[in-house]
Amino acid sequence: MATGSNDSPALLDIAEVSKSFGSVEVLRSVSLKVSKGEVVTVIGPSGSGKTTLLRCVNFLESYDSGSIRIDGKEVGFRDGGARQRRSERDLAGMRAETGMVFQGFNLFPHLTAAGNIMLGLTKVRGKSNAEARSIAEHWLGRVGLTHKADSLPAELSGGQQQRVGIARAVAMEPKILLLDEITSALDPELVGEVLAVVKSLAEDGMT
Repeated sequence: MATGSNDSPALLDIAEVSKSFGSVEVLRSVSLKVSKGEVVTVIGPSGSGKTTLLRCVNFLESYDSGSIRIDGKEVGFRDGGARQRRSERDLAGMRAETGMVFQGFNLFPHLTAAGNIMLGLTKVRGKSNAEARSIAEHWLGRVGLTHKADSLPAELSGGQQQRVGIARAVAMEPKILLLDEITSALDPELVGEVLAVVKSLAEDGMT
């Protein structure tokens, strides 16, 4: 499912991407274009490669062939004829442009909700602690968790942890937000609160 216009240039351009794990072909010549502000849903049965595709977009998984470009820039490999992997420093910068929210939350258990959001802001974006705290509090407010800023993940419900994960991703101001089955690990009564946050971000123009 997609919303938005396809007339604008592609912000995300996946072209003929293939990926195998050993003898198992997971992705075969997958192509997809997503414009800025467009919302796209990838649907398929378990094991069909949805998560692998998302992980290839931010190069948590390398792809065997094809290309993935964000805003015209090849994600995992240097531009040019040779297929040369980018340096880890370059990859860190590229990944900062693609926020990803995982189905398993993936919060650091020893950091508070605010601390989880602040970490990337200080380490990757170079923000001061004070500035990072202000940004963290802003996004916690957006997801309805201002009162949980100093709570550890173990003190949060599954829905609250996932909302912190979303806040952590969007606080980095990514060009694209990748959501990997973010409600699949939640109890049914918690799904609505997470989807409400996603709907709000989509209405604000998040890709």
